[in-house]
Amino acid sequence: MAHLSDSSAKTEEEAVIITRFQNYLRINTVQPTPDYIAAARFIISEAKSISLETQPIELVLGKPIVLLKWIGSDPSLPAILLNSHVDVVAFEEEKWDHPPLGAEIDEQGRIYARGTQDMKSVGMQYIEAIRKLKASGFQPVRSVYVTFVPDEEIGGTDGVGKFVESDTFKSLNIAIVLDEGLPSPTESYKVFKGERIPWWIQIKAVGQPGHGSKLYDDSAMENLTKSIDSVMRFRASQFDQIKAGLKAEGDVVSVNMVFLKSGTPSPDGFVMNLQPSEAEAGFDMRVPPVVDSVALEKRLVEEWAPISRNMSFELWRFNQDIEEKHLVTAKDDSNPWLELLGNAVKEAGGKTSEPEIFPASTDSRYFRRAGLPAIGFSPISNTPSLLHDHNEYLSQYEYLKGIDMYVSILKAYTSYASPE
Repeated sequence: MAHLSDSSAKTEEEAVIITRFQNYLRINTVQPTPDYIAAARFIISEAKSISLETQPIELVLGKPIVLLKWIGSDPSLPAILLNSHVDVVAFEEEKWDHPPLGAEIDEQGRIYARGTQDMKSVGMQYIEAIRKLKASGFQPVRSVYVTFVPDEEIGGTDGVGKFVESDTFKSLNIAIVLDEGLPSPTESYKVFKGERIPWWIQIKAVGQPGHGSKLYDDSAMENLTKSIDSVMRFRASQFDQIKAGLKAEGDVVSVNMVFLKSGTPSPDGFVMNLQPSEAEAGFDMRVPPVVDSVALEKRLVEEWAPISRNMSFELWRFNQDIEEKHLVTAKDDSNPWLELLGNAVKEAGGKTSEPEIFPASTDSRYFRRAGLPAIGFSPISNTPSLLHDHNEYLSQYEYLKGIDMYVSILKAYTSYASPE
């Protein structure tokens, strides 16, 4: 591949590839009002330009899924599914150095826009890789399906959540799913085999109300403060393992306080001489699939919200009824796809790290819940992770290099013959 300089594409072909990426980035698919129709039109147009079959699927009104099809020479074999989400998160435009939907390129060749990392880059790289393969005359043995789905950034219920339950999806006969990963600050691409499970916790304390000057035992604020202190000590113990290099982010329990609610409102703030009778705090906790969830819930009951301190709690656990084997993609003889991916990336001049647990949630969880192996992989190296951050960017060089990674992966995946 002809590499890029720091500022511009070396060849006309590369410049056109970058322009197509910029055009996709400029489509406003920002939550909560993404323009899915404009995005679908663009994707279908690009797919038709390389003679891919297209099938728009509208399981929820106004939220189309675009399914692209590249049928293999042996359609009876289980197929490859490449998934990407179309929506992106909101931004604070005044805190960006470039327009968040402008897809402007700076002097270092960095493309700035919401979605450059999460994950419009990956969706377009799928199409560009297929474009290259078709131009070279390559014919896949296994079929390749590409999905552009809505609503991942708000939970995916109306996107992949409904898609995996549809007859259309079940008819595809999928062997492996590739979905989004994370950028890597090093030369090695990150690979993800599973993801942490969200636990949302709301803790409530009650106590005797009274004058702000009076000292009470077990007031609502005192009890809640003790709980917050206990949660924060646990958080620090988990974070210390990351800081010490003992564990990756996805291998520890993360917990962050997301709201604090108490006090008696007044016209200009809060009543300052009144101790409240109730106080609440909310926490977002992410739990690796291998963590002892029974012991963790016992900690919640006995330390963080004990009845003895007039505490109560509500807990929302996701995927609690799903078997562990459907939460983590196996790394053994039952799953050749991880090794195939690593070898393909190496053949294309890259390298991968050991498979990790994704620290947050993606659409992969729906595919795994349906019993399919799913791998999180975004071919972005030597780049800081700026998902949901200000000034999200991806360099032209990394974008084009990522296309070559998918070319190699698709060759390996679509040609793989299962051992008899």
